Amino acid sequence: MDVTYEGTKREVVTDKGVLRYHEAGEGPPLILLHGSGIGVSGWRNYRGNLDVFAEHFHCYILEFPGFGVSDPVEGHPVLTAGSSVIRFMDELGIPSAAMIGNSMGGVVGVNLAMRHPERVSKLVTIGGVGPNIFSQNPSEGTRLLQEFADSPSRERLVRWLECMVYDPAVITEERVEERWETANDPASHETLAAMYGSKAFAAQQQAMVASDAPPYWSMMHKVRCPTLLTWGRDDRQCPPDMPMVPMRLIPDAELHVFPNCGHWVMVEAKEAFERVAIEFLLR
Repeated sequence: MDVTYEGTKREVVTDKGVLRYHEAGEGPPLILLHGSGIGVSGWRNYRGNLDVFAEHFHCYILEFPGFGVSDPVEGHPVLTAGSSVIRFMDELGIPSAAMIGNSMGGVVGVNLAMRHPERVSKLVTIGGVGPNIFSQNPSEGTRLLQEFADSPSRERLVRWLECMVYDPAVITEERVEERWETANDPASHETLAAMYGSKAFAAQQQAMVASDAPPYWSMMHKVRCPTLLTWGRDDRQCPPDMPMVPMRLIPDAELHVFPNCGHWVMVEAKEAFERVAIEFLLR
């Protein structure tokens, strides 16, 4: 099976531009949703896991609009990411699929499961989902993202990357360089600033205070699909008090916490995460 970057690269034209993705494997559909952050992409999130999941599933790693790979669209990145999943599934004729969502991708998956329950058969989240209960908000990782969004530098990129992991040896020079290259893309940085820039963050906080709409996490009792919440015990981006609320609100939810692991569960706890996720998805 070819699971190289070039061998799996695909694109599909939709009414709101081109969506790019990676495809491999046979079996029931599994859509992998990436997170946010500096120089992020779906391929970088899941390239180390694709070969394992593709042994059991027809895998699609979707690149969200506005992160420098798929065509950008107007709107908040989390909202445009969710609508892009529906557009993607419609264009490829996928009525329903299991989903794995990393951080922001998990939030996207939860919102899809609430608003379009017929499209999500099972959901695996990697960090990201839920409110801070005991930990500081914004978290250490989010504060580092704000610093970079306001004034990008290679040094600030490295500080944020090292915050993502338990073992700093994971942050190789190659990983730093590829992230730095993408972070210099204007569309990618515009999306980052729209999510984490200090002005945008303050505006979002004011809008939440002024709005009568409940926060998304308070509505998670509407998630009907079986859900596996996975977390790194040493996550400094989304601390491990956050899954307490979704674990109680989502009717069919279970939580697995990996020791000696930061925010990138699929990287630092690769084999254990794959084993737990595949057992859940095939159960």
